[in-house]
Amino acid sequence: MNKLIISCSIIIAVVACKKDQKEVQNQPEERLRYQEEYRPQFHFSPEEKWMNDPNGLVYNEGVYHLFYQYYPEDIVWGPMHWGHAISKDLVRWEHKPIALYPDEHGLIFSGSAVVDKKNTSGFGKEGKTPLVAIFTYHSMEGEKAGRKDFQTQGIAYSLDNGDTWEKYKNNPVILNDGIKNFRDPKVFWHEPSDSWILTLVAGDHAKFYSSKNLKEWIYLSDFGKSQGAHGGVWECPDLFPLQVEGSDGEKWVLIISINPGAPNGGSGTQYFVGDFDGTTFTSNQKNPKWLDYGTDNYAGVTYNHVPEGERVFIGWMSNWDYARDTPTKKWRSAMTVPRKLSLHKVEDDYFLANYPIDKMGDLTSSTFVNQVEVAAATTDTLQVEGLNQSEVRLKTAAKNFQLLFKNELDEVLVLDVDSKNQTLTVDRTLSGKVDFQEDFGAKKHVAPLKSFKEGPHQFKILMDWSSMELFVDQGMLSITEQLFPTSPYNTLIINNEDGSEPIIIQSIKEIKSIW
Repeated sequence: MNKLIISCSIIIAVVACKKDQKEVQNQPEERLRYQEEYRPQFHFSPEEKWMNDPNGLVYNEGVYHLFYQYYPEDIVWGPMHWGHAISKDLVRWEHKPIALYPDEHGLIFSGSAVVDKKNTSGFGKEGKTPLVAIFTYHSMEGEKAGRKDFQTQGIAYSLDNGDTWEKYKNNPVILNDGIKNFRDPKVFWHEPSDSWILTLVAGDHAKFYSSKNLKEWIYLSDFGKSQGAHGGVWECPDLFPLQVEGSDGEKWVLIISINPGAPNGGSGTQYFVGDFDGTTFTSNQKNPKWLDYGTDNYAGVTYNHVPEGERVFIGWMSNWDYARDTPTKKWRSAMTVPRKLSLHKVEDDYFLANYPIDKMGDLTSSTFVNQVEVAAATTDTLQVEGLNQSEVRLKTAAKNFQLLFKNELDEVLVLDVDSKNQTLTVDRTLSGKVDFQEDFGAKKHVAPLKSFKEGPHQFKILMDWSSMELFVDQGMLSITEQLFPTSPYNTLIINNEDGSEPIIIQSIKEIKSIW
């Protein structure tokens, strides 16, 4: 008996020692987790490897699901899977195992997910409500063979709120009659027609389908062959209704990503405002409208089934011009912060605003700067350690001014408001590492700065380690840009060239890490 006790003590001691050694060995890695160079601190990014489009954005049973295009073997694009993460608040994220893997029908490209509350699909069992994912199959063999029908649509379902998935045995559910780019299905339930509506893109336009059971689809109509921007391939459509702010009226919004063809080069997201009757989407819009004038908000779509009917958007924070080349080593790409969409009528036209959800405010903590006034025709310099992980708020009626974010190496990001040309320009040409690809730092990015309301403009700027998101007047204008400063910005210079109006820096606050 004593020998047994001694033996157990020795075993326990050895195990404990090995456990302590393991913990010591793991401490540096754990401390460095999500601390790698350029790692976003309050934007979603994968633990490692390549990520692009957000997919399957859906809310169910208290959980927000974020699926995404994922290649688990490298930090460059490869055979696509659906990665998976969940959140209770759209701010803090928990990584989950890969949800969907390639199979005999092809790679798993972008798509959407719905909660089949009425069990129209028949996938539900024992009272369990199915989540149903709708995605594009991409056959590499078909593409290499020179066929045009290598993209089809498939479905899968989950009965445990997204933890595990079963692909439908009769996939694909929508075949392709010879369209080279035939992908990215977005589905929603349309109550007036008691059916599911699916939007996908076909090269240079959108197509609409309907179904009673998510398995059998009927073609309805096309949109966009002669409307909108056509500088590249259309991708990632999203059709939804929105109430017009300040009224009881409602309009339908169609989001379409395009690559290339964005206003500042490469990838971008346009939108149309119009009407949908259950069969056809129509819009009187003559010119393209852009959700974001930066170069790093692409392939964004909105959540299905969000409580209280809010329309929440997340985009991929990159651009196909240089997405494969950005200077990160363990992972590549991040998502934008989640943004609430709202529709506004200005005179006889409609504009879509996008603005960080209120819950993002829970991440702000220490106040670095509070209520600083920069008088007309003066310059002020603020030293702010932590500027690269902060929220900057300001308001002003000044019509000409610059904001310069700098570090000790004189790397600088410049925001320039110019009343003569009614523009807001972002200059990242000297912002840090810019030479990893020829287009990244090649030119300034210009956005139209309109007056949508009376009074001073209000600015919110979210600075993360490798990005800037700028919102003017609650998101009536937004600009999203990746940045790669060699060391963090720690100086903000406000150069007020206006002869009469001050600039009020309302606050600069720290944003806590979500990791």
